Amino acid sequence: MTEEFKEQIIYRLDESIRMVTISFDELSEEDIWKRSNESSNCIGNLILHLCGNVTQYILASLGNKEDKRDRDSEFEIKEKEGYTKKVMLLELKNTVEKAKQVISACTVSELMRKREVQGFLLSGIGIAIHVVEHLSYHTGQIAFWTKQLKNKDLDFYEGMNLNAKNK
Repeated sequence: MTEEFKEQIIYRLDESIRMVTISFDELSEEDIWKRSNESSNCIGNLILHLCGNVTQYILASLGNKEDKRDRDSEFEIKEKEGYTKKVMLLELKNTVEKAKQVISACTVSELMRKREVQGFLLSGIGIAIHVVEHLSYHTGQIAFWTKQLKNKDLDFYEGMNLNAKNK
């Protein structure tokens, strides 16, 4: 059961990265930093935020490393600071790849052990679920904003029959 859980977590992480990559392919450098209003985050800041979250929850907590996250700075960085879409996407992909390695190496006891992360008391399983849910949530925001900016279907499931019945 543990291996199946880890495989499903990794599958969902890969799905989100695939969708973010498709979205990024449609966006210009300027699009990454556009915001619909002052209460919204731009895609650039969401990517930095996702890297911080995955690092804090998986790499630091499950990976037993020091937590050095500065969450507020993830939302303060602006376009003029030199973050390109290529650099940010690569950083997200690399962070998630490292997280997948940590998850793959987790023992049952590490998945069951509770620890405090960002003020929440979570088991390793809870941490993995949180990261998948959090990444998926912001992936949806990135896809939505990309569709708004480009007025284009992103065809995440092109070539698949999503009307297929269960067997």
